[in-house]
Amino acid sequence: MFAISRSLVRSPALRQGLQMMQPNFARQVTIKIKPATSLKKESYDEKNTRLGREMSPHLTIYKPQLTSMLSITHRGTGFALGIMAWGLGLGALISSHDACHYFTMMEGLHLSGFTLGTVKALIAFPFAYHTCNGVRHLLWDGGLFLKLSEVYTTGYAMLGASTLLTIILAIL
Repeated sequence: MFAISRSLVRSPALRQGLQMMQPNFARQVTIKIKPATSLKKESYDEKNTRLGREMSPHLTIYKPQLTSMLSITHRGTGFALGIMAWGLGLGALISSHDACHYFTMMEGLHLSGFTLGTVKALIAFPFAYHTCNGVRHLLWDGGLFLKLSEVYTTGYAMLGASTLLTIILAIL
């Protein structure tokens, strides 16, 4: 508390007064040693059951909302795009032929236009959805469309745009 050195204080009375003013924080503490009791290892769920804690229902109590479904789908399409990129990259490394060979093989299957369009749409959808929702997130990062009504409006607009982009990519 006091930064004055005792050697600097020449007066014994003043030195004694300074000592009396300093608080004495030291106290006697006695530690009693008890032998460890053998604790039964219980799981997290067993402990919560014993203590009467209910399991949180988290996802089971919520009604699916547009915002949560769009968020889950955004993560899923990002994962799908990552898997496709890895697959194409590994395929290019392992393959002994170029891409033209595989396109010729696909033409040799004589798939109907509907089947080929469906396959192309399944490949294009993750790209279209993730791109459109990414633009939506960029707008949010700029502070735009953050009111709840605007979030829902941009959600529906993004669904329409990603569907349209998927159809355009599948037709090409």
